Amino acid sequence: MISLKNIVLRRSAKVLLDNVTVTLNPGEKVGLVGRNGAGKSTLFALFSGALHEDGGDFYKPKQWLMAQVAQNMPETSESATEFVLGGDTRLADLRQTLTELEQADVALDDMDHGMAIAQAYTDLADAGEHDAVPRAQALILGLGFHNDELERPVNSFSGGWRMRLQLARALMCPSDLLLLDEPTNHLDLDALVWLEAWLKRYAGTMIVISHDREFLDAVTHVTLQIESAQLTRYGGNYSAFEILKSQQMELQQAAFSKQQEKMAHLQKFIDRFKAKASKAKQAQSRVKALERMEKIAPLLAEAEFTFEFKEPTNLPNPMLTLSDGEFGYLSLNEDGEETGRKRILSGVNKSVLAGQRIGILGANGQGKSTLVKTIARDLKALGGTITEGKGLSIGYFAQQELDVLRPDDNPLEHMIRLARDLGAAAKEPTREQDLRSYLGSFNFSGDMVKQKVGTMSGGEKARLVLAMIVWQRPNLLLLDEPTNHLDLATREALSMALNEFEGTVMLVSHDRALLRSVCDEFWMVGRGVVTPFDGDLDDYQRYLLDESKRLREEAKEDAKVVAKLEAKVEAKKEAKIVAPIEMTRPLKKELAAVEAKLAPLNAKKEMLETQLAKSQDPAELVELSREHQALSDNLGPLEERWLALTSELESLGALV
Repeated sequence: MISLKNIVLRRSAKVLLDNVTVTLNPGEKVGLVGRNGAGKSTLFALFSGALHEDGGDFYKPKQWLMAQVAQNMPETSESATEFVLGGDTRLADLRQTLTELEQADVALDDMDHGMAIAQAYTDLADAGEHDAVPRAQALILGLGFHNDELERPVNSFSGGWRMRLQLARALMCPSDLLLLDEPTNHLDLDALVWLEAWLKRYAGTMIVISHDREFLDAVTHVTLQIESAQLTRYGGNYSAFEILKSQQMELQQAAFSKQQEKMAHLQKFIDRFKAKASKAKQAQSRVKALERMEKIAPLLAEAEFTFEFKEPTNLPNPMLTLSDGEFGYLSLNEDGEETGRKRILSGVNKSVLAGQRIGILGANGQGKSTLVKTIARDLKALGGTITEGKGLSIGYFAQQELDVLRPDDNPLEHMIRLARDLGAAAKEPTREQDLRSYLGSFNFSGDMVKQKVGTMSGGEKARLVLAMIVWQRPNLLLLDEPTNHLDLATREALSMALNEFEGTVMLVSHDRALLRSVCDEFWMVGRGVVTPFDGDLDDYQRYLLDESKRLREEAKEDAKVVAKLEAKVEAKKEAKIVAPIEMTRPLKKELAAVEAKLAPLNAKKEMLETQLAKSQDPAELVELSREHQALSDNLGPLEERWLALTSELESLGALV
């Protein structure tokens, strides 16, 4: 059980939690929600032990083993499998214990030491040593890696893939408490569906911060909300929390309205009779009642971020047509000359019509981003034709769009440059004050318009990119994972804006709530082609789980085939090095003779050692020691010859 009693948490002078009390029971799956800056990460630090409470009492069972996704980018040449395997801290500790026992300078016949080694092996078996590697690799493959990447060095992967390995490493730990802070940020939809299935089977206590409402609905059944320095527990997942919160707000608003009426009535009485001597005491009592009355705070909802895409100046139909399209990447040398090409998609024949809402589905690495980048003119088509409608204007939100922003420039400078680049054709006002007002509508108010982009959060950068897209007044929106850095409120604003947009939307996203609310048809990108997907997102999730199962079974069969081939190759190698009988016969004959001499000498040595252990007579001990030494001197050369013969026979493949 985790218990918070009258907890106070501060960050510098700001009080994030003020005298809060909450209990979490073993095995509960908890979603932690609240606005950015409310204190979610600080509370996580309290749960993990990285931070201590400023007041009150915090309790977490000392024996609980905790797992948490490390936020630092791993820098190691370990293979992906070795790195994830290291997350099983219990297994690592037991391995270390066994190594220390086996390397200890202890007599071979020390019974206690032998028992300790035996126990270490038993503990390792109980901890899952026999299937540790397959378990680690199942986690890696489930999060979207391929079989040929299992032994690749961690350093060879990009940042997003390394963070997936950090997640797999945390899941590998046999924990009692699992803390997950935005675990879906670097995942595609296929990996996200797999993660949900895994977390549903997790037996420990889990606390997760996420801005993905469908993910929270799927894996949690308790919600903690941080709001106004208070921590409130709600039974149910995120959708249930929204309903309960809404009902609570209605009741609170009704109570506030009723109280305002009562306060107005009291104030009216006071104002009317405070000057009359006969009513002075009654008036005074009402003043005190008014002062004593507990003020119910009005529900002044925090200003929600909302925006809208402006009506496009024209809507070509079709927006564009893809004919026999071949999409992929060109390899260029330093002079810009083509040196090779990698084809990812071929035979693409599609039309994009005005007003369509297309969701682009597909497993990781199948070509979703390649398709979008080619339509956005960031990549050249390798073949076929792309015919654009007259007046096509594309607004493109790329996964790496945040990196394109200039970190040393501020939002105002970005907008001034954009307005200038659009030139005289832009009908929007371009005075600095107008641009400031425009940025204010995207929550960049006051000094924020002069804040360097490099110091902003991911969500603030994403809002700036959205502001720049809206300014361009596009008629085709290409959105590649636009919600990665957006909180729930901003995701809702984006969903509303896209639904009201009069142009065409093509959307790649792992946010199923956004896909459900915006898209009315889906394209499947996979196995080198683009095809319609006849079904909804629930059908797609079932498809992904079935596909994942099929790939795992194929991997197992491939592993069996490889193992059989390796065994045959090894057998052939061994057959080739087995020496002829004529070469090994004299060696075997000599080995048998040496063993015949060793047997009685070893038996006599054991007898002498037994007598030495029992004898109490000093003279007898001296004589026995002399005999034992002489026997050891005779045994030495024979044992050395025995070792030499067995080594030679082994090298010839003749020792069975």
